[in-house]
Amino acid sequence: MTSQTYDANNIFAKILKGEIPCHKVYEDNDTLAFMDVMPQAPGHLLVIPKVGSRNLLDADPAVLAKLFPVVQKLAVAARDAFEADGVLISQFNEAAVGQTVFHLHVHVVPRKEGEALKPHSGKMEDHAVLAAHAEKVKACL
Repeated sequence: MTSQTYDANNIFAKILKGEIPCHKVYEDNDTLAFMDVMPQAPGHLLVIPKVGSRNLLDADPAVLAKLFPVVQKLAVAARDAFEADGVLISQFNEAAVGQTVFHLHVHVVPRKEGEALKPHSGKMEDHAVLAAHAEKVKACL
């Protein structure tokens, strides 16, 4: 097994530096949450720590301790905003399991029973839709 290093130029690091825009839902001193540009369901958002780590496997436990209460808070807000029956929380560690952006991130996906998830690749969602979805979640925080 080879250890991988953190790339400070990944897309989420660039979002944190303000080099790439995002549809921000929540921000505090330690975390940022924003809409996923290729959502698998309406309201799909991402929660990331501001401290760089490749994924959960190399993250500082103190960072995780600050991240997951925010994930919970946003899961409740997303559930309420989209009148979901449940919320899928997922987090991938390395390419072998589907991680494509190598900055620790947690997917928060509100789900309605009987509705299939869309693929997480391909067409980007319209920015007006993402902006409206961000506002819906913010209104429930």
